[in-house]
Amino acid sequence: MRIAILGAGSWGTALAVLLARRGHRVTLWTRSADLAASITREHRNPKFLPQICLPEQIDATTDCTLTEAAELTIVAIPVQHIREVLRTFAFRFPTPVLNVAKGIEQGTLLRVSELLRECAAVEPDQYAVLSGPSHAEEVVRGLPTAVVVASTAAHLAQWIQRAFATQRFRVYTSHDVVGVELGGALKNIIAIAAGIVDGLGLGHNAKAALLTRGLAEIQRLGLALGAEVQTFAGLSGLGDLVVTCTSPYSRNRSVGERLARGEALEAILATTPMVAEGVPTTRSAYALSQRLGVDMPITAQMYAVLFEGRPPWHAVEELLLRDVKAEYWWNFTSMLP
Repeated sequence: MRIAILGAGSWGTALAVLLARRGHRVTLWTRSADLAASITREHRNPKFLPQICLPEQIDATTDCTLTEAAELTIVAIPVQHIREVLRTFAFRFPTPVLNVAKGIEQGTLLRVSELLRECAAVEPDQYAVLSGPSHAEEVVRGLPTAVVVASTAAHLAQWIQRAFATQRFRVYTSHDVVGVELGGALKNIIAIAAGIVDGLGLGHNAKAALLTRGLAEIQRLGLALGAEVQTFAGLSGLGDLVVTCTSPYSRNRSVGERLARGEALEAILATTPMVAEGVPTTRSAYALSQRLGVDMPITAQMYAVLFEGRPPWHAVEELLLRDVKAEYWWNFTSMLP
């Protein structure tokens, strides 16, 4: 298959390597002519994953017509840049589009499926999203990984499943696009909080509690937006939440840890080579929770830390001082038709 990947960051590059090893011909799109030349001629991405020798089936280009010849286009651009890239470069999408970016657009509060439909006329039956616990650094090393691909068109999800699946990269399918998109986006907010827990030395008990209650508020917002609750117990929910809150590769967890040590957010972001999507997603998720009346206390405290200058320890105190209440478990049987 001929596959185009928009974005030559670490995840786009890792997927290019996976797909090339799978036998596909992959072209990475980047704005940088120098980076495109390095990838094509030297089979290296000097900016992201520079230690990896790229397979010969991978090349790169700055030509925005590459999507017209591709059988599948993968969007691996940070969510907050997708609209600007689509406006600047006249990409056409005559074939299916797979989104692998995780976030919610600031201002519009659109998920990527909604954003691509508005900006590029990508219809639901042409769209799929891939998410799950899948750090690029481990995927390129061939370490075992499991992800989920969701589409309202079952045949599209199954087609992508077959195109990606290997013995070391297991792909499940889902029809819950909303849930898979939100799970991948919202877990980054909880990962920032997890980094704060680590940075303050609050221990494993506190971190386990944070992940559990974080998942509960992700579910609440997901249900309010039409997602299916069981999706959040899966790879794009619990799975991605666990790895992002515990892994040393997690950029969002690292942001929280550095905030807890007293560093300013501006300085952290200026010295972080890759995008920490949890920062803008916190703003978007907080706005959505306010609009919909959904209780998201961890998200609210991360919003206060990131954008209102609240010290991380004060945010922890606010969470600990909340009124005690019963733990509420979803009654799955009441949701059955």
